[in-house]
Amino acid sequence: MGRTMKGIRVIAISAALMLSAASLHAQQAPQEPPPEAAVDWDKEFGVTEKTRDPVTGELPVDPYVQSNANAGAAPFKGDGMARAFGGKDGIRRIAQSTVARSEADPRIKAIFEKHDMGRLRRTLFEQFCYILNAGCDYTGRAMPPSHKGLGTTRADLNALVENLQAAMRENRVPFAAQNRFLAKLAPMDRHVTERGEKRLLPRR
Repeated sequence: MGRTMKGIRVIAISAALMLSAASLHAQQAPQEPPPEAAVDWDKEFGVTEKTRDPVTGELPVDPYVQSNANAGAAPFKGDGMARAFGGKDGIRRIAQSTVARSEADPRIKAIFEKHDMGRLRRTLFEQFCYILNAGCDYTGRAMPPSHKGLGTTRADLNALVENLQAAMRENRVPFAAQNRFLAKLAPMDRHVTERGEKRLLPRR
């Protein structure tokens, strides 16, 4: 009987030591930090997501004063140039072809990668249509602010003009009318280029 009681006491002591050790281990176990909440970096830096217009598909732009003066050149007189370019339909084809060629042109396609191409096609058509006196108003921004920060060179602009020339030839615009139109656009180079060595075209 004595041995039995002694054995029971040893077992009880061992169990108590094990419980004590387990309790100590539990107390010393490092506590995992609570998971951090995901940071909304757009909110932190004040970035708001822009939503495209459901009708035009264009992204919103900062407010500006709309004026035909923003087109960068006065319109031709009479309807001769508009007729030479095929009226509004012909001008639209030329503007769209110019943009498509430029998007595919390895020399300048990077300029258009982050551009709102829907807005560009529309405003380029409006600009051409207004200058050719085909009965349009230009609703885009002026040349300097719309090209600011693009780092466009005169070499880039030369490539764009080559694409415009190809589009005009494709639509059978008479050579004399092509030259008159390019001469009208030429003075804009100082407003749309930010670095370069020579002018796009001589003044006329």
